[in-house]
Amino acid sequence: MTIRPILRYPDRRLAAPARPVTAFDDGLRELAADLLETMRAAPGIGITAPHIGVPLRVVVLELDAKEGPQPYVNPQIEWVSSEMILHREGSVSMPGVNDEVQRHARVRISYQDLDGNTRTEESDGLRAVCHQHEIDQLDGMFWIQRLSRLKRERLVKKFEKMSRDS
Repeated sequence: MTIRPILRYPDRRLAAPARPVTAFDDGLRELAADLLETMRAAPGIGITAPHIGVPLRVVVLELDAKEGPQPYVNPQIEWVSSEMILHREGSVSMPGVNDEVQRHARVRISYQDLDGNTRTEESDGLRAVCHQHEIDQLDGMFWIQRLSRLKRERLVKKFEKMSRDS
């Protein structure tokens, strides 16, 4: 397991859609383990392979220490509730800034596990927000694109200032 460098906003690779995983092998298991270590070191609760410059549809979430980390390969949203919620979001690629984003309160996703088995999962609250956030990233949509132009511009200026000052 290796902690890998995380791409920083506005790296254009963060805006590129990720390719589906086709090889369910030791390389995929190693990538998932590296994503977990990198996410924990960041720190964060979710990370995608594109965050570390690997353009594959792989996500790792760790929302609860009891439940442990959960890898999702080739996830896609199958259903969303009409009910919406606001949740404060940020990114390992844009540390130190966050804002409230409106998301669906509940989702159903389909995905594959590390062995290639197809699974579905329904979630609500934080897990539903994380699924939507990370799948957006896999589709090349960075989370700040969900903000109004004014909020996005303010957030980017704040992040640029923090980056210059550090």
